[in-house]
Amino acid sequence: NITNADDGIAESAEKVRPIGVGSIVPNASVRDISGNQVELSAILNGKPTILIFYRGGWCPYCNRHLGELSFYEYELNLLGYQIVAVSPDLPEKLKKSIAKNEVKYILLSDSKMALTKAFGLAFKVDDQTVKTYRESYNIDLERDSGETHHLLPVPAAFVVDAKGIIRYRYYNANYKSRVNPRELIKAAEQAKK
Repeated sequence: NITNADDGIAESAEKVRPIGVGSIVPNASVRDISGNQVELSAILNGKPTILIFYRGGWCPYCNRHLGELSFYEYELNLLGYQIVAVSPDLPEKLKKSIAKNEVKYILLSDSKMALTKAFGLAFKVDDQTVKTYRESYNIDLERDSGETHHLLPVPAAFVVDAKGIIRYRYYNANYKSRVNPRELIKAAEQAKK
């Protein structure tokens, strides 16, 4: 199933095995929009969190989802939640996503994919797809991440409580399918009880 069980990389989106409800959120070093190294644990810091993994600012489905989340951010904030979204994009690419989607919540760069691997969401994009992305769509995974690993996350959403425990999980190998923000709000309300 997994190319190399030790590295947490699935050979396709369909074969990812994300960590489940009840798991403690793994910690890893990521970068903020200024390029500073930060630990996910420092960002969560006892705050209930909606944690999103997305493919990158080049993905129209990701951009639509980021925009939808912005629309519901106030409601989630009232419930005591922060939104944190993670992608392989370099910090400077995150700044473009913030501007494009009018995002006020936290975007983090996991270009090394350490956090994505720890969550069990990383998969290797096959060479033909990498080539098609580059030649047909002007999507350059290496340019956007600054890495040559050709890894992407399966889009996912987690509701994390104040103790860092996952209370809800959504993921779908079909990158066009995203969690409905209303579903996230419902899960966030349930996790507070």
